[in-house]
Amino acid sequence: MKCTLLLALVAPTMAFIPMKPVVPMAQAQARVKGQTRMQADMPGLASAPGQPTIESWLLDNSEKKLSKAVLALFSACKEIAYKIRTASCDKMACFNEFGDEQLAIDILANNVLFQNLKDSGVVATASSEETPTEDPMGGEGYSVAFDPLDGSSIIDTNFAVGTIFGVWPGSRLTGITGRELAASGIAVYGPRTTITFAIDGVEGAHEFLLVDDFTARHGQWIKTNTFTSIGEGKLYAPGNLRATNDNPGYDALHKYWLQNKYQLRYTGGMVPDVNQIMVKGKGVFVNPESPSAKAKLRLLYEVAPIGYVIEKAGGASSYGAGSVLDLKVYKTEDRTQVAYGSKEEVKRFEEMVGTKFATAHPDTAAKNTAHA
Repeated sequence: MKCTLLLALVAPTMAFIPMKPVVPMAQAQARVKGQTRMQADMPGLASAPGQPTIESWLLDNSEKKLSKAVLALFSACKEIAYKIRTASCDKMACFNEFGDEQLAIDILANNVLFQNLKDSGVVATASSEETPTEDPMGGEGYSVAFDPLDGSSIIDTNFAVGTIFGVWPGSRLTGITGRELAASGIAVYGPRTTITFAIDGVEGAHEFLLVDDFTARHGQWIKTNTFTSIGEGKLYAPGNLRATNDNPGYDALHKYWLQNKYQLRYTGGMVPDVNQIMVKGKGVFVNPESPSAKAKLRLLYEVAPIGYVIEKAGGASSYGAGSVLDLKVYKTEDRTQVAYGSKEEVKRFEEMVGTKFATAHPDTAAKNTAHA
């Protein structure tokens, strides 16, 4: 009687228990084999179609020493990205830990880059915008100039910021031009962390994404895009707008953009403002100078490396009368005005702004003196 009652109570409940479908043995074995094969492939994403890791991409596109220098920069940018995401900020600065010290985030980024370059063993000289001297790194093969954290003044507002780097062959960072670059790149620390970089002998500019999803690919840089064309389009990012007060050419150019209903896309961070030109495939970024608003951008650390990436991506750069890649670096602190973007927009910058008030760089200053 008790057994009959128990069965009567349990039977209706069992009717509502969902049953898993029975998988044939051969199908189950095939599934296990597929999972095993996928797990074996996961450590290196090079096997994923169209998404090589930076390591496998360099293996096919670069010589050994240059690859080591580039990987050192990618490694540094990965650490900087984490430090930025976990930084503590107040109204004056952002801080994070570096060893046993609490450092401002831009100084921390500076130290991380120097340490990675020194550890690579292939960098003879390095120089930072924070400390604009040529510092020996103990290696041999290449020299690297970098801006460790461009836009550091807007980190506390959680805007996107970036790192800029240029890699030259040899042991000197003066007496050179952007034409001689072996590689350069920009890292963007935003909702996603990406590095877009270009390398000598390879067409295009190449975007790599830092995987941050806690899968087996976590912490890898995977290739997500190649930029080969920057076309015409009404998008502009105007830097140093104060120069419109006493640079009539820039004032006229700014009015042209407004009258022709261009889209304003300007964050105050040069790296994301330039990066959008490649991602959107259109637009222009400018930072002219004037008698009262002098050029602030440095040729070695910012202007030449970005110019190299933009031109590789199918765009153009200009200091007002030609490509920024043709300007010689006389001193590490040489500055210049600049325009990046589509070829027609940069041509318009040269025609309307030119070099009349470009006195920061010795070459443009000499031209203005000769034409006076």
